Amino acid sequence: MKLVKHLLTLIIACWVLAACQQDKNNSKQIIIGTSPGPYSQLFLDAVKPILEKQGYKIKQIDFSDLMQADIALQQGNVDINVDQHTAYMVAFNQNKKASLVALTHIPTVPTAIYSKRHDNLQAIEKGSAIAVPNDPANAARAYRLLEKAGWITLKPLANLGKISKNDIKTNPYQLNITELDPGNIPRTLSDFDYSVIPGSRAYAAKINPDLALLQEDIVPAFELVAAVRADNVQKPWAQAIKSAYNSAEFKQYMQTHNTKHYWYIPKESN
Repeated sequence: MKLVKHLLTLIIACWVLAACQQDKNNSKQIIIGTSPGPYSQLFLDAVKPILEKQGYKIKQIDFSDLMQADIALQQGNVDINVDQHTAYMVAFNQNKKASLVALTHIPTVPTAIYSKRHDNLQAIEKGSAIAVPNDPANAARAYRLLEKAGWITLKPLANLGKISKNDIKTNPYQLNITELDPGNIPRTLSDFDYSVIPGSRAYAAKINPDLALLQEDIVPAFELVAAVRADNVQKPWAQAIKSAYNSAEFKQYMQTHNTKHYWYIPKESN
């Protein structure tokens, strides 16, 4: 009798676990880890309504730091975040031995050069003070943008996600480049001749994008992505998010709201 009871208990436990797993796989709740900026806001404004029409419930957990948002994502405390580009995600995976992957590429706000001292790029002169972000991924974008402006040249074959001052080949204007926390750059615009500001930081600081003097040419490594854990890619909720970003409804939203080409639209969403 004891053996029978143990067997029945084991069978019931297995049934409960299977039921819980099935419920989790079929869950209609999606937890997004959000960060201040245009990408989480775009999800909430344009993607969330599409998912809600399909019966999904969206739960939002706010993070002020993308690193913490990624840690929560890797640990399974959130299902998705939409505030990083591929180069950042690859670096996070390498540094934290994580398994985040891009579910789909999403619209991106380009990094740009701004200035309170000058209204054009031609005012550059020897010794001009330049502010750039100090985090590796955004620093890489900044140095590529300085090269696009014609102010520096970079060494060939530089790793796109890890470009630093050491990768500058020529600096004919002898620019005085200062690396700052990207969140502080909008507050110090008056202290520099030119400042390179990531799109998310310009958005958070409510800087008018029309004041941008030059925008970056976005390459795939710097396109924003909807990031999930590798083991969740094929889950129904994940595929629903991917479909929402590539839906006719989302494309129509972007056509209506992408004034003055504020957003760069990846090819897969065109």
